[in-house]
Amino acid sequence: MTAIGASAEESAEVVEVAEVTVTGPLAGDPMALGLPVFIVGSIALGLTLVGMVPAAAVGAPLAIILAATSAGLFAATIWSAAVGQSAVASVFGTFAGFWLSYAVLVLGLTHNWFVIPATAVTSTEELFLTAWLIIIVALTLATLRLPWAFTALLGLVDVALLLVLLGTSQGSAGATKAGGVVVLAFAALGIYLFVGTASTATGGGPVPLGRPLLHG
Repeated sequence: MTAIGASAEESAEVVEVAEVTVTGPLAGDPMALGLPVFIVGSIALGLTLVGMVPAAAVGAPLAIILAATSAGLFAATIWSAAVGQSAVASVFGTFAGFWLSYAVLVLGLTHNWFVIPATAVTSTEELFLTAWLIIIVALTLATLRLPWAFTALLGLVDVALLLVLLGTSQGSAGATKAGGVVVLAFAALGIYLFVGTASTATGGGPVPLGRPLLHG
């Protein structure tokens, strides 16, 4: 404890917490990895949903989703956590889980890994989409203090999940295709974010990301 009569010089002695400057292999921006692998998986899924491949070819995007998107996002999550970027690690880690679980769901249903009867396949897909819609909505709300471009991207993910959920529950190919269009839309926004990240990483300036929707 500091005595009441202590000198100003003694009272001014405080422990300063300096910012940690990360150097070496961990230095840099994890978004430089996380964004492009997220984008390529989104493009693959979006093109599948809009009908680029036959409806029966639900496994068409899995090579990209498993080998690039899931693996890349887990790596970006570890990188983000290592440099103290908790919010970025939360977003990347959540989406890494989404993409990996999507791949497991498709493979599990097509190979009957989970012994789910044919009559319960639709409800299983509805369960998957509903659970992920809830957590991504929560994640969207958590980004309201970030620049609006990030909130907009997650908001589009919410809309895409809702449309695919409606398409699944109602057997509506139109709603599913609309969901694919929205997936491609948030992939495009992801490209915009990546352009800004790449510009900064190569010595240029960032792109405008907008003001946060929630201040304070």
